[in-house]
Amino acid sequence: MFRNVAAISLHLIGPLQRKKAGTSLTRCLHQTLTMATRLQARRLDGIDHNPWVECTKMASEYDAVNLGQGFPDFPPPDFALQAFQLALSSDFMLNQYTKAFVIIIEPFFDCYEPMTLMAGGHPVFVTLKPSPTQDGELDSASNWQLDPTELASKFTSRTKALILNTPNNPVGKVFSKAELELVANLCQQHDVICITDEVYQWLVYDGYQHTSIASLPGMWERTLTIGSAGKSFSATGWKVGWVLGPDSLVKHLRTVHQNSIYHCPTQGQAAVAQSFQHEQLHFGQPSSYFVQFPQAMQRCRDHMIRSLQSVGLKPVIPQGSYFFIADISDFKKKMPDLPGDEDEPYDRRFVKWMIKNKGLAAIPASIFYSRPHQKHFDHYIRFCFVKDESTLQAMDEKLQKWKEELRP
Repeated sequence: MFRNVAAISLHLIGPLQRKKAGTSLTRCLHQTLTMATRLQARRLDGIDHNPWVECTKMASEYDAVNLGQGFPDFPPPDFALQAFQLALSSDFMLNQYTKAFVIIIEPFFDCYEPMTLMAGGHPVFVTLKPSPTQDGELDSASNWQLDPTELASKFTSRTKALILNTPNNPVGKVFSKAELELVANLCQQHDVICITDEVYQWLVYDGYQHTSIASLPGMWERTLTIGSAGKSFSATGWKVGWVLGPDSLVKHLRTVHQNSIYHCPTQGQAAVAQSFQHEQLHFGQPSSYFVQFPQAMQRCRDHMIRSLQSVGLKPVIPQGSYFFIADISDFKKKMPDLPGDEDEPYDRRFVKWMIKNKGLAAIPASIFYSRPHQKHFDHYIRFCFVKDESTLQAMDEKLQKWKEELRP
């Protein structure tokens, strides 16, 4: 195409100008083609590598029990499925259309950083740090704390938003009211918007309570609260969620949404509405799914924690969510030279080794950290315990073989 444009342009001008014009046009085309070799913006550099795809592919190749990805391998509750079937069959009209600085608390769900970069923002990280534990005592997500001084130091005049995730993925931390008040006070002091990911709000264990930061004084008007039907009703493939907040903020979100994906499947939205109506009738009662589900998942959590301990893994007991991380420091000391690239974090090499040799899949926890901090947290891996009984049994069989291999 460029060759044809050049020929036409040179034909239309006089002969004396052709040589100069040809040189200029050639230079212009060279510059255009040089620029065209870089097809993506610089802010997207380094975010195209996907450990999720790599680990999932390996799990399939080695027929491993997949304890890495966060999806239930059991069906949603009957009332939610019935609501979806009704939404599909009842109303046919449901098929129709109906560089700021951003503080990110790490570990964080790994899409937060690329989303911030793609929006033209500059991510600023503040790290949850674990407190020391007694010898032989399992760590708890409640021991992972923000340093108030460090957090305050991250706020500047250029800070526009803070991303909060509670219950947290991957640690399973449920932020206490005191911790939320610390964040809230800083957001108000510096006029910062809080974007809070609360998709695991119903999955809280051991008597802990989830508090939404938007409920604190002065925070409703500066908070966007994100929820997920997929996590609430164990139907992660529905991909239906919501955002709550004041219209002054939500109107901008609607503008972006309508000019990107526009809408999600309307049947799914109708099914979610019906499911919430069902839950409203049972809310707070023993018959409520939001009461029964966390009780069942706490039993799965405890089962998996006991089983993983039998081979020397050290789980960090979560307060909420689908996940917990396990400390692999002892393995790092015993077999530090696992195969892998020289600069590859240890937890990634360990996960690949575990998939190939033990038939169990997890997710390396270092992917939930900013690049400079990954090396400090490469001795943790993440497990999903929201699994069917048959998956837990398959896990136990793999761990029993592993345990036998450890015997002298």
